[in-house]
Amino acid sequence: MVERGVAVVVEDDDDIRTSLKEVLLQSGFAVFETSSGSEGVKAVREHNPVIVTMDVGLPDFDGIEASRRIRTFSDAYLIIVTGRVEEADALMGFEAGADDYLTKPFRPRELRARIAAMLRRPRSISSVPGDGNAAPRALAEPQPAAPAEPAAVADAPRPHAGPVVLCDFEHRGLTLHEGSRSAAIHGVSLDLTRTQFDLLLVLMENGRVVQTKADLVRRLRNDPYNTGSFVTAGEERAVEVHLGNLRKRLGDSSRSPRWVETVRGVGYRLAP
Repeated sequence: MVERGVAVVVEDDDDIRTSLKEVLLQSGFAVFETSSGSEGVKAVREHNPVIVTMDVGLPDFDGIEASRRIRTFSDAYLIIVTGRVEEADALMGFEAGADDYLTKPFRPRELRARIAAMLRRPRSISSVPGDGNAAPRALAEPQPAAPAEPAAVADAPRPHAGPVVLCDFEHRGLTLHEGSRSAAIHGVSLDLTRTQFDLLLVLMENGRVVQTKADLVRRLRNDPYNTGSFVTAGEERAVEVHLGNLRKRLGDSSRSPRWVETVRGVGYRLAP
């Protein structure tokens, strides 16, 4: 079996916690179990998992608050698994940083499929290890050594030349580099979640071509292009929430957008 790293299960029901553990073990993860929000946050900080499953109704503080705390230091894939079926609860979960929302009772096969879909989306890459102030390694382009110059020329004052920063897409000062999973505004790095980065990537790839909510859902699911696969109203609403959170990270406005424009009744595109 392929080792996929660590998973943390946060669930206070013994039977459900056992079921989640079994699914994750079968999927190739080493699993750490916890039964409260505080223990879950501590376990995520300690074990740096790839996957976290989070119950909402926990004995100390709820899974929404635990998710918010985890998102302050972890980019783990976070799935809320709960018996609450109201759309408002799901939206609160997404706003707290969850990547997916699964209601109880869940089918193990569905959970495995959702995990597999998330793992096809790469995690973001942080800065170069050992240097908290360094830019991502992929962004720095090595410069060839300059040829020798006459002394008079070499001593002459010249403008300062900063490092060359590579990017795949640029729009009004917003840059995005897919390989390093990094984005910046006028050189200032943006702290985006995995979902926010993926949505921004789709929009920047397509420019002024409108992307419908269904298009964005399918892209997040890594569905083959233009398959017409079914998209639920809840999934489209989740995209709205993620786009709203992306706008907040960008400091953008829906009424006077600089980067992300809403086309009412249709979808989203880059602002002109």
